[in-house]
Amino acid sequence: MGDRNEAIAITMGWIGESVDSIKSLQIRQVLTQAVSLGMIVTSALIIWKALMCITGSESPVVVVLSGSMEPGFKRGDILFLHMSKDPIRAGEIVVFNVDGREIPIVHRVIKVHEREDTGEVDVLTKGDNNYGDDRLLYAHGQLWLQRHHIMGRAVGFLPYVGWVTIIMTEKPIIKYILIGALGLLVITSKD
Repeated sequence: MGDRNEAIAITMGWIGESVDSIKSLQIRQVLTQAVSLGMIVTSALIIWKALMCITGSESPVVVVLSGSMEPGFKRGDILFLHMSKDPIRAGEIVVFNVDGREIPIVHRVIKVHEREDTGEVDVLTKGDNNYGDDRLLYAHGQLWLQRHHIMGRAVGFLPYVGWVTIIMTEKPIIKYILIGALGLLVITSKD
């Protein structure tokens, strides 16, 4: 009877060690996946901040959300922005923020007015596909944009690539499905 109890105790000890080993392995695997996900997110943020420093723009990449710039830029095009110290000229395509609005606007500069007293430049914009200038879009009583309103100048674009962003914004369920699928992929992937 003593040998049998001893064998059971050894077997139970071995099973307990195996279970602890498996738990430890699963915890290590989850931690490894969490660290990997954190590195991906951190890398994306570092790349974004580096692009901000290189381009001089607070938002180096934007998506065209409306048809106001057609036929030049269509809804869903991605624009790459740069903001240099060079004076803004009529004909340039700029992205600007208006006080009281969250979403930046992509339009063409149609008039530039230099103030004689300060040398600062005021800008008037218009969408290529719009009938009138943008004064109706500006803040109440504002007739011109100043340099602090302008986020950047368009220096390049990728057609239609921004549709992913538009679809996820307009149909949030797709965004949640995509995030869930990516999370499931991270959790279930094995190194």
